[in-house]
Amino acid sequence: MPLSPQGWRKSSRTQGANNCVEVGRLGERAAVRDTKHRAGGFFTTTPDQWTTFITAIKTDRFR
Repeated sequence: MPLSPQGWRKSSRTQGANNCVEVGRLGERAAVRDTKHRAGGFFTTTPDQWTTFITAIKTDRFR
């Protein structure tokens, strides 16, 4: 497994906003970090956790 996440990218829906996160890959996991504070580290999720999170966003469960 790599020691640091690879392929960081912002959501295509960011549209220039400063309040966003970036997602990268760390082996089989998704790594997430604050775009404004990249040096602050990141957290990782399992594939199942990431799928559950994305599904919740797409179905407006956070409104």
